Amino acid sequence: MTSDQIFPDTPTRPPFDAELTPVLEMVRQHLPAFTEGNLTLMRQQSDEGFPGMEPTDLTVGGAVRVEERQVPGPEGAPDITLLILSPAVEGPPRPAVYHTHGGGMIIGNRRLGVEPFLPQVADGNAVVVSVEYRLAPEHPDPAPVEDCYAGLVWTAKNAADLGIDPERILIAGASAGGGLAAGTALLARDRAFPKLTHQILICPMLDDRFETHSSRMLDDEGVWDRGANLFGWTALLGDRRGGPDVSPYAAPARAEDLTGLPRTYIDTGSAETFRDETLTYARRLSEAGVSVDLHMWGGGFHGFDMMAGHAAVSRASIAARDEFVRRALE
Repeated sequence: MTSDQIFPDTPTRPPFDAELTPVLEMVRQHLPAFTEGNLTLMRQQSDEGFPGMEPTDLTVGGAVRVEERQVPGPEGAPDITLLILSPAVEGPPRPAVYHTHGGGMIIGNRRLGVEPFLPQVADGNAVVVSVEYRLAPEHPDPAPVEDCYAGLVWTAKNAADLGIDPERILIAGASAGGGLAAGTALLARDRAFPKLTHQILICPMLDDRFETHSSRMLDDEGVWDRGANLFGWTALLGDRRGGPDVSPYAAPARAEDLTGLPRTYIDTGSAETFRDETLTYARRLSEAGVSVDLHMWGGGFHGFDMMAGHAAVSRASIAARDEFVRRALE
């Protein structure tokens, strides 16, 4: 099925925030189209960052100890790499933020997206563990989410060695990482280990079916439009995309039972592809008895807060999320 058949029309979208628009225009100048032919370039750019961007100092000037470990992957699969960020100052066992990076299921690495949690590590409040999962299309579903779960299990079982309180592990991710965090939380619930305290789902990628208004409303606009979304989901699921044989661990919007999941922070921009699936998931979590903090930020495109941190709407978004994380780690 072609994209024209999937998207016969383009629904109306809200305007982008005026303060965000210049940043979006600049980003789009450097952003290659999300196509199979550009996959190598996309991965290189994801690993190296945009031109002129300084790499993040993961040590935060020496306040954070940076370590990487090879740990067992899913049964019969290769080992996986975990990036472990710990306070340089010794102390009692700390809560852990288990991080699943974004990248549309097709790009990214264990270092992508950990920056928002570095202040908590530097201040001695948390340990961050970020997983390097296998990427689609070379490694389709269930490889990515099973890698994420395997890393989470290893983290919980080795909590004492890592300086982690095993009763205080939360999971967090943005975009595809948000979808993987949600899928991993479902696996942890259904396999009864480990028990998570919170899930932080930032503009999460949850639904492969393209049935919502927002999943179709961006055509060659924003950062992650309907064409990019189609490419990402098809890379992950192949011919199963949109059909009846997709696991809720791959596409958590398909989960029929959301009871027993941890307290949830979930957010989205109003002008992004994942808006409606995010709002629906938040409502269904709440209906299932889960405590939910939901935020929709007017005029926000996908990843606006990470790309335009100076904007008023970005500052508000970051402050709300940081406050939730701070309380979750207390």
